[in-house]
Amino acid sequence: MSATVTPASRPPLAPGARGRRKWSWLRGTAIALVTLVFALPLVWMFAAAFKTNVQVTDPSVGLWFRPTLDNFRSIVEAGQIVRSLGNSLLVGAVSTVLSAVIAVPAAWAVGRFGMHRTGSLILVARIVPAISLLVPWYYLFAQMGLVGSYTVLVLSHMFVSVPLIMWVMISFFAGLPVELEEAARTDGLSAFGAFWRISLPLAAPGTATASLLAFVFSWNNFMFALVFADDRTQTVPVTLFNFISYASTDWGGLMAAATLITVPVLIAAVVGQKYLVAGLTAGATKG
Repeated sequence: MSATVTPASRPPLAPGARGRRKWSWLRGTAIALVTLVFALPLVWMFAAAFKTNVQVTDPSVGLWFRPTLDNFRSIVEAGQIVRSLGNSLLVGAVSTVLSAVIAVPAAWAVGRFGMHRTGSLILVARIVPAISLLVPWYYLFAQMGLVGSYTVLVLSHMFVSVPLIMWVMISFFAGLPVELEEAARTDGLSAFGAFWRISLPLAAPGTATASLLAFVFSWNNFMFALVFADDRTQTVPVTLFNFISYASTDWGGLMAAATLITVPVLIAAVVGQKYLVAGLTAGATKG
């Protein structure tokens, strides 16, 4: 006589486990929907960069089409987009480096020595809309003969980058253990020497975070370049604006140029993601 073997039944899930599984499923669905909403415009832009103007404006043409490189070829042969990319890279790099050189030591002094009034002034500088300063800036820089130069673009971008980097770094330095600097001072280092050898290396993630945010702002800034730049110093956001005219819009060229502008920022964000997350989380805690 053969015995019948019944499979072991799986024990029922506890009410808490079922709730956690349901919550995990809802959270995953919400994350997927939010990602889709934010990624869809980028996907459409990347796809439109490889379409003709007729295909871009045709709703029946979705993601299945024969791609073409004519848009990229035409904007590169025109030359202005290549020059604008170089201008944006130059202005963004110089303004970010100079802002970090000024803002990081200042943020250390404010965070370490409790200069609360100075911190409040920095917050005011972050709140004041830059557009309200364009008229006096233009008059001042025009009198100095700087309008249309790289100098005026760098200085105008630093007006926003310096407070931005300081505001990020103040909380970061305030969260570093002061005992490390005190030990370095005991060993004979000056206050600035303790900052240079101890605090600054520990603040590398925060510095990378603040510098990346400042560079992205400079790269994307349209208003300052529109007012202060000329054809020689024009940056990429203004070049994008030139694809739009009163009579028509070169959608293919516009999307191709937008893709060329977006890709470097995406690469920088992906490469610096580790430092970006570490800097933001470290600056959010104290002790």
